[in-house]
Amino acid sequence: MYIIAIAWLYVIFMMSITEKSVVAGVLTFLLYGLLPLTILLWLMGAPQRARNRVKATEQGAKQAADKAAQEPAAAEVNPQPRPLE
Repeated sequence: MYIIAIAWLYVIFMMSITEKSVVAGVLTFLLYGLLPLTILLWLMGAPQRARNRVKATEQGAKQAADKAAQEPAAAEVNPQPRPLE
């Protein structure tokens, strides 16, 4: 996916340097290249971001369950509470 984005930026860069003025070249690069490409990559990355969010939620739940399972074992090792200072 990134090779296509790099190739598109190259094509748009070549288009922008052939413009008659610097302002037209910058606007061509931004409006034909950078802005649409940013939107496209953001939309194409949405499924991966959703998978990462689900994975992080599952890992957080697993860590919470592991921590809850370890707490009773820790209480048995040290049954006396510490005095408050």
